[in-house]
Order: sequence, then C-alpha cells, then structure tokens
Amino acid sequence: MSRSTPQPYDAEADFQPSAPLAAVLRAHGAGCRCALHGRRLFGAALLAGGAGLALPGRAQDGVQIDKPSNLAKLVPAEQIEEAAAAQYQQMLREAQQQRALVPASHPQVVRLRTIAQRLIPFSSSPNLRSTPRAAQWRWEVNLLNSKEINAFCMPGGKIAFYTGILQQLQLSDDEVAMIMGHEIAHALREHARERMGKTTATRIGANLVSSLLGLGGLGDAALGMGAQLLTLRFSREDESEADKIGLDLSARGGYNPRAGISLWEKMGAASKGAPPQFLSTHPSGPSRIREIEAILPAVEPLYARAPRPTQRFGPPAS
Repeated sequence: MSRSTPQPYDAEADFQPSAPLAAVLRAHGAGCRCALHGRRLFGAALLAGGAGLALPGRAQDGVQIDKPSNLAKLVPAEQIEEAAAAQYQQMLREAQQQRALVPASHPQVVRLRTIAQRLIPFSSSPNLRSTPRAAQWRWEVNLLNSKEINAFCMPGGKIAFYTGILQQLQLSDDEVAMIMGHEIAHALREHARERMGKTTATRIGANLVSSLLGLGGLGDAALGMGAQLLTLRFSREDESEADKIGLDLSARGGYNPRAGISLWEKMGAASKGAPPQFLSTHPSGPSRIREIEAILPAVEPLYARAPRPTQRFGPPAS
C-alpha cells in the first residue's frame, strides 16, 4: 500500500474514496482474520429497532455450531474488549483528523447501520452459542474512507467498513448483510480471544519442549513456525464458522442468504489471482461457494419466514 497523503472526504461528492489511509488502517484494520458523531444514538436506535423485530423460527432452526474452545478462557474477555474499544476509538479519532471518517448522515452510513439493526437482535439465538457478554455490548458501526476491500468487527461489537468494499464490489444490501453477519460472528464467538488463548497455550508448550529437549535457538525457531501453521489452521476454522453464522444472521434479518454466492464470486473476481486481505486466511473461489451452498438448506427456511426489510439501499455510485 502506498503511503500517500489522505485527501479530505467530500460529503458532496457521491462516495469517491480517497487514497488508502496507510497510517490509520494498517494499524487498526483487523479484518477476517470486521461516524464518530451519532454512534451513541445508533446504539439506542439499535435497541429500539430490535425490540420491534419478530424472531423467525425456533431455537433449533438454522446452523448448528459447536461449543467454543476452552482455550479462550486463558485470556480475560474484559481486557480484550477494553483494549478493542480503546483501539477503535483511537482509529476513529485519527480518521476524523484526516477527514476520512464518513459522516453519520451519509447514505452509506445510514445503510450500514440500518442493516446492523436488523442483524444484531438475532445475535443471541441459542443455536449460535454466542458469548453471553454480547448482551451488554455497546455496538458501533462506522465507515472509513479507503480504497481497501475490507471490513471487521472487533471484540465488544465495534464494526467498521471501508468504502472500498462497498464501491469496488458494488454490493447489494443482501451482500452487505452477508459481510456484516460474517464479521459480527467473529465477535460473537470470541474468535480473537480464542486465537490469543491458542497462541498462549502454543507458546507455553513450545517453550517447555524446547527447554526439556535442549533445542536452543534453532529448535525455538522451528517450533515457532509450527505455532504459526497452527494459527493459520485455527483461523481458517474461524472463517468457516463465521460464514455459517453470517448466513444464519442474515437470513433471520430478512436478507437473502443466496447473496453469499454472488458476494464471493465478486470477491474472487476482485482478487485477480491473489486473494485480498479479506480472504487471506480462508479458501476462496469454488470451494468457499460450495461450503455456502451446503449451508443454504439450513438457513433458507429462516429467510422464508423472516419479515423483509422495509427500506432498501443501492450501492454507492462507481
């Protein structure tokens, strides 16, 4: 990514993203690995809007998710969420200083927050085995002006989209819901906490083995590489799980889960042979689409019963 000077965000121009914010987004963009003003009002609106949504389906409907790993308990959830909230606010401050925080009144911010209001109330569905802490989270949704194709949801429900993923892929509302559900799933299942716990356990084990066997520096390096491979494997498992949960949340919110297929077709076309950051830890192309197609029979009944969104938005102007 080139380190060019970010251009001011022009609210009058119809969604023309400036150069990527290298200093801000590379430091804070924790993707698949999901406006400063008005975010508290968004939280209140989310609760009010969610209260009026009918919950389609029974508790056992939808995808079935395994219990989370006990290794997550090696890292305190409170510390991770506090650190994530602090990092998120710092990111917003820096983006605002560089005029790269898209205003709350912008149609695409309104769009993202409207979709979030339809998905988040279903985050406590029993079949998803979400963390109980999510009931107390202060959800936030913001849009950052960057050409990068990315989105993330940090622990504690801190969501960010980049303008690049909306504009370059020309996403429909259903496709946006697929991405948002996927990113929310990472937070609900505490994947970051689990990965940190697994890393902690792996390092403890590697140091112990190295000490007992007297492997020295060379042995430490080999074991460290093994730990990295384990982390990649765990990350792919997390991505597959997030896909499943994202389809479930989107279907319950009234968004067509079949949009997951068109979404990843667009992602594959955008990659041009090299997966973007958003896909870096997950199988892409036909294999991912096959996984989604296998999940559709579990979530399409949810979509069939779900009330449809009363408000629809279009993609940003290209």
